Amino acid sequence: MLGDREIERFVGSWRLIPTSGGVFEVIVNGELLFSKRALSRHAEPGEIKTLILKKLIQVQLDRKIKPDRPPLKP
Repeated sequence: MLGDREIERFVGSWRLIPTSGGVFEVIVNGELLFSKRALSRHAEPGEIKTLILKKLIQVQLDRKIKPDRPPLKP
């Protein structure tokens, strides 16, 4: 499993967009991975990290990227 900051090695940039009304959404490459509003709940511990890892693995497979490091594991 990746450490708390290891995902950053695979991500070109992060962007935090302030909102109001308690909105919390995680979007990767334009795809909504988590929405507090849609689910009417907060994320569980580790849930966001797992969703991001799964998306990164999907991107690796879709693009057939062969990284110079071991494949990601959710």
